[in-house]
Amino acid sequence: MYYVYLIKSVKNRKLYLGCTNDLENRLLKHNAGKIYSTKRDTPFELVYCEIYKSKDDAFGREQKLKYYGQGFRRLKERLKNSLK
Repeated sequence: MYYVYLIKSVKNRKLYLGCTNDLENRLLKHNAGKIYSTKRDTPFELVYCEIYKSKDDAFGREQKLKYYGQGFRRLKERLKNSLK
């Protein structure tokens, strides 16, 4: 299984979107400061996750959310109470 996930920094509320095939391990790495792009903003909490059987589907969804602002904006609108 492949996961597209959204995490939020507890420290400064920054959002990060990622994709992985081992969500639990990836979250541990984020919180341990082992991921370059997020190490300054630890700790994190998982806000949202989508599960895909296909790697291509998961990474395609991640790319659409990251690089097409409307998709990410709509996701944040759906999660407005979870992002508070």
